Amino acid sequence: MDRFEALIAINMVSDVGSVRLQRLLDFFGTPEKIFSSSQEKLISVSGMSELSAARICSFKAIQISRELDLIKKNNLKVFTLDDPGYPEILKNIPSAPIVLYTKGYFLGKDNLAIGIVGSRQASFYGLNSAEKFAHDLAGIGVTVVSGMARGIDTYAHRGALRNKGRTIAVMGSGFGNIYPRENNKLLEEISQDGVVVSEFAFNTPPKKENFPRRNRIISGLSLGVLVVEAAKNSGALITADFALEQGKEVFALPGKIDSPNSVGTNGLIKQGAKLVSSAVDIIDELKLQIVSNAKIEECSNAAQKNILTKEQAALYGLFSDKPLSWDELVEKTNMRIPGISKLVLELEMKKFIRQLPGKQLIRN
Repeated sequence: MDRFEALIAINMVSDVGSVRLQRLLDFFGTPEKIFSSSQEKLISVSGMSELSAARICSFKAIQISRELDLIKKNNLKVFTLDDPGYPEILKNIPSAPIVLYTKGYFLGKDNLAIGIVGSRQASFYGLNSAEKFAHDLAGIGVTVVSGMARGIDTYAHRGALRNKGRTIAVMGSGFGNIYPRENNKLLEEISQDGVVVSEFAFNTPPKKENFPRRNRIISGLSLGVLVVEAAKNSGALITADFALEQGKEVFALPGKIDSPNSVGTNGLIKQGAKLVSSAVDIIDELKLQIVSNAKIEECSNAAQKNILTKEQAALYGLFSDKPLSWDELVEKTNMRIPGISKLVLELEMKKFIRQLPGKQLIRN
């Protein structure tokens, strides 16, 4: 077993994180020697339990062989803390991951990244806001980092992809257990011009305790974290806590005072998080000299450079950041469904509007 294999093997052993690994390395010198040591010697290392020592001693060579086969078969890359390809920004956080399984590629430009997180049961307001922030940030060269969960995470990734930008998805499970399942296609889209990341061994299921560990990587890869919507005990607030611990900025989108999904974000603002209403606020707070505010506005409204017919322009003028139903369109236009359908399709093709779940339509 060489150093690379030993680090992957250590990562596969439960309860041995980066802190315990460092203690083991200080004691034994190399990760290879950890697996050739007796249980008695392992227990003598500070912080090592009998159970963890027993798991290391019972680790079989066939386990690492199978893991390496799965990595190769699924076209994954694995970076250890030693590798030059391991993101520098992540090396500096407390308890940095021992290894990273990846699909896609990290680029130097990913050092300029913002995390976007929030509720899985998000409102239309939250989903639309997450997508818009991600779209605008991606349009000016900022990489969007999120957790590929349902709700806010998914819309953040899609917003970046919609503007042909970079996005990083950090999973709380192994690549053999994509979660949620409906995001299999999204994973493939992200990996084409971004990267999907997991610190977990290939067949690790999406256990509840994995997600706080995932959250520290989201904030670790980011210069700051935007919390779009969060209930009182939301996992998004854990990400905000990690960001603060890592010395990163925390941003929050204000919400309605009577909305359960706004309790967390409004609370963050009370505690000193930066209230934001646009990508400009994030850029200004971080003092990132990327482009002017006018350029951000241009990115946000790029579709308006297309030419609309008089009928298309009239219908487009009815749309805003609030979703419209088909019944509302009929009421506002006094048109029949076939006529509206034709114009809606034309506006969708020109990327002026898009359809949300529940057959609602909204302006891009």
